[in-house]
Amino acid sequence: MDKEHLTDLQYRVTQQSATEPPFANEYWNSFEKGLYVDIVSGEPLFTSMEKFESSCGWPAFSAPIEDAAVVEHADCGFGMRRTEIRSRAGNSHLGHAFARDPESPSGTRYCINSASLRFIPYDSMEEQGYGELRCLFD
Repeated sequence: MDKEHLTDLQYRVTQQSATEPPFANEYWNSFEKGLYVDIVSGEPLFTSMEKFESSCGWPAFSAPIEDAAVVEHADCGFGMRRTEIRSRAGNSHLGHAFARDPESPSGTRYCINSASLRFIPYDSMEEQGYGELRCLFD
């Protein structure tokens, strides 16, 4: 995706693997019912049902909608060993996954940049073309 379809921050995060500031991003403290999709491709990634309150400062999810929706890569940058998470269809940098996270209901925290996501409220899913996924909330 080119720069004209994304904000500068969205481009830096999704295309250049940047990280937005913690606690100063759109979705870190939002818990409205709905769907989170890749800002680049529109691919469904997470639901609000897997989102949990985390002290990390970014949106945190316990699992993606399906394991295949995200692709994991080893990330040894900044002197750390982490697992980078990218979207399957858009190849967008989303954030990182951390195992053995005590705050996560599943034990894994998917720490995701808000700038890589677009939120679709549950009541808007049908009109935005995601109606078939409303069943995930039943």
